Amino acid sequence: MTRFAIDPATLVQLAEGDHRISASHQLVAPQSIRSLALGLLLQRVRDGELTESAALTLHQRMTKQTIRLLGDRVSRRVAWQIALAQGWTSILPAEYLAVATLQADALVAVDPELVAAAAGIVPLATFANLIAP
Repeated sequence: MTRFAIDPATLVQLAEGDHRISASHQLVAPQSIRSLALGLLLQRVRDGELTESAALTLHQRMTKQTIRLLGDRVSRRVAWQIALAQGWTSILPAEYLAVATLQADALVAVDPELVAAAAGIVPLATFANLIAP
């Protein structure tokens, strides 16, 4: 089994395509992923890119996606250490790197800023690596 940490933008992309994850994969993420993904949908509604109905349909698909959510003391501590070491002012990107470090084989991120931040810290995989053939 391969475990992938995913970011909120990846969760949204999974819902948009109604993609199936390969049976040999498990998804992991910080507990905040669903709220942050919902925030991405809200922004797209406000920007006129999605209707409210379409956004809520995507939200429903996102909630059906099986993800092991983490928010334990150890992952928060590792996120803290990563954020301090990188000189970041936010803990959010560090949470995804911490989960990837502790519980995943690689990080799949659609957010280009998170991909750049992860380079050299955790292994990266592509969105295509998640999808069942």
